[in-house]
Amino acid sequence: MSRYTKEEIIRMVQEDDVEFIRMQFTDIFGQLKNVAITASQIGKAVNNEIMIDGSSIEGFVRINESDQYLHPDLDTFAILPWRPQHGKVARLICDVYNPDGTPFAGDPRGVLKKVLAEAAEMGYSFNVGPECEFFLFQTDEHGKPTTETSDEAGYFDLGPLDHGESTRREICMALEQMGFEIEASHHEVAAGQHEIDFKYADALSSADNIMTFKLAVKTLAQKNGLHATFMPKPVFGINGSGMHTNMSLFRDGKNVFADPSDSRGLSREAYAFIAGILKHIRGMAAVTNPLVNSYKRLVPGYEAPCYLAWSASNRSALIRIPAARGMGTRVELRCPDPSCNPYLNMAVCLAAGLDGIRKGLTPPEEITENIFAMDAAQREARGIRSLPGNLKEAVECLKEDEVICAALGEHVLSQYVEGKLKEWDAYRTHVSQWEIERYIVMY
Repeated sequence: MSRYTKEEIIRMVQEDDVEFIRMQFTDIFGQLKNVAITASQIGKAVNNEIMIDGSSIEGFVRINESDQYLHPDLDTFAILPWRPQHGKVARLICDVYNPDGTPFAGDPRGVLKKVLAEAAEMGYSFNVGPECEFFLFQTDEHGKPTTETSDEAGYFDLGPLDHGESTRREICMALEQMGFEIEASHHEVAAGQHEIDFKYADALSSADNIMTFKLAVKTLAQKNGLHATFMPKPVFGINGSGMHTNMSLFRDGKNVFADPSDSRGLSREAYAFIAGILKHIRGMAAVTNPLVNSYKRLVPGYEAPCYLAWSASNRSALIRIPAARGMGTRVELRCPDPSCNPYLNMAVCLAAGLDGIRKGLTPPEEITENIFAMDAAQREARGIRSLPGNLKEAVECLKEDEVICAALGEHVLSQYVEGKLKEWDAYRTHVSQWEIERYIVMY
């Protein structure tokens, strides 16, 4: 049941001195877009009459079919706390529709809704809790981002070593004003690296929350003279940023992953879900880890899982089952990074897990040893494969995975693959500083 009606939205805009409303949506590559309207247009907005030019959005539509409409999700109405208190700015997260009233096939929010509907037909609801990491860097005299930080802190350290502590606290307070329940906030392993965890929610709300989170982090960092980045591996030789994705299926208010009679406390559905993820993860990688830079993080030695294995405790495995049981039982996928489109990330995770449940798949044996300490022969003997080694390989794996292709849909798949191959080609042909330093004198 919806929290707000159209009339309540109009009344809140009027009574709360809201002057601008940001009509937000996300493109297929995970970039937040918006059309700002004045308060006088709120009636048109809640009646789905705000139009955009879809041909101007990468991966949306061609110029001869450009008109599209924004249908706001009224439950996402929120006032942005970092904007002025007089003449406030609010936002509504929107779905994108075609002029004929049908959902636009290239809308990532719609892609997730489609897979959630498939889960609902099987009797499941899907809950997700993300763990979002990011870096705070200094800016230069022109306000441009650097990779420098005066931060000297490490894991769980606090001020004065943690120079980003006050910004992190400000972010948490702003998010709580927007209805987030912040569960944890701390300094991460690398200098300048931070993590803020918020309470799990249904998958659609969780994906919306990630987009709001990224906006809040970047906005408040900039306000404090810093640059926040969700780039997976901004600095060579230190840990990169991940977005561990904690997932659970519920039916009739109960966690179907829990089974107290099992030695690990896991149900048949949980094992099948794990097996589905492992079967499809190579085809999912171009979505969960979408940048050329993503694969600079997925290497041994920096706590980033790159080997296809699961464990109830082992953090070197791709899939970990955190200690909580009962209602808190969940499957943690550790490879996604925060540059991913959260709607598409959750859609492919759910599609893979549901495929495992439908087919009654069984995962391989649990790996309890440190996989990073194994050599290639030992991993091969245990049947442990690797994630794709680069974006090009990941895209080829995606094109070969029928389940993941179907989850994305023909429009998103074709546009996504085309965009990512262009990105790879631009990287492949670029002459980097490393090459110049390595070869210009030697040869």
